[in-house]
Amino acid sequence: MRSVVIHAARDLRIEERAVEPLGPGQVAVRIGAGGICGSDLHYYNDGGFGTVRIREPMILGHEIAGTVAEVASDVAGVKVGDRVAVNPSRPCRHCRFCLKGLPNECLNMRFYGSAMPMPHIQGGFRETLICDATQCEVATRAPVTELALAEPFSVVLHALSRAGSLLGERVLVTGCGPIGALVVAAARFHGAAEIIVTDIVDEPLAVARRLGADHAINTARDPKGLAPYAAEKGQIGIMVECSGNERALRGGMEVVQPRGTIVQLGLGGDVSLPQNMVVAKELSITGSFRFHDEFPLAVQLIDSGRVDLTPLLTGTFPMEQATAAFEAANDRRTAMKVQLTF
Repeated sequence: MRSVVIHAARDLRIEERAVEPLGPGQVAVRIGAGGICGSDLHYYNDGGFGTVRIREPMILGHEIAGTVAEVASDVAGVKVGDRVAVNPSRPCRHCRFCLKGLPNECLNMRFYGSAMPMPHIQGGFRETLICDATQCEVATRAPVTELALAEPFSVVLHALSRAGSLLGERVLVTGCGPIGALVVAAARFHGAAEIIVTDIVDEPLAVARRLGADHAINTARDPKGLAPYAAEKGQIGIMVECSGNERALRGGMEVVQPRGTIVQLGLGGDVSLPQNMVVAKELSITGSFRFHDEFPLAVQLIDSGRVDLTPLLTGTFPMEQATAAFEAANDRRTAMKVQLTF
């Protein structure tokens, strides 16, 4: 079985790996498509992020979908030939956070393609994946390229659940990478009345517009573009910060109205906040991390056609050209979501 394996920064190889034996409750999935995520790019470009570093060869990838090729004798509900999206999140279900109903905060999480623990958790960029049948969400309409978007779409569905109701709200999304663009699609589905997006590059803003944004502002070219929304203590009800950039966060806080909600979804370093503004406006600032219950919903919405995420797909490469795919994914002007096919 061929796999896409990272050894160190800029050292990506196609290698043969043995297929694991099929155990009770498991299925074999022939992977058809896998999306390159920001974390995959961190491993490729820098060998990791923060204190998380590659310490042994690791198969990358966690945004995956494919076709069931084999099932264990005790598996029900999934059969050979089913087209499935694979949930890469595998909480232990026994730690105190799992027992409290917070599996996304699991103390023993086994998330595909993660160098956090040692040994590393091998990922899904491989021709055949052995996984639990419970990780598979069956689809009937959508192709595997669309189903592979279920994982990042789950991330944004979880983020919006942290924001509360969006019905009739004016929503600001800062940072229009793949996650920010998906927030736009999800916010439109959740009934937002108006969606404003910001970025420092025009091309991602154009994709966000195709996914449902009403107004797009390039803050590099128009640094005061959000100023009209600052009138009367702010005109924005909900802000979803997807860039991880301090300037974007602070600029957004200026336009969020009193008792508005800010969801911090983008990852970055330490930032300073204007405490007086948080206090005076009574702002709610909340984080959002991964997902759990949202994965089946994401697959259902994609498969039913109730959301169209295809504008996000800007490049597809065969696994043999994995290095070229990662290089393409690095260019924000030409690529939004780049996928590998297997």
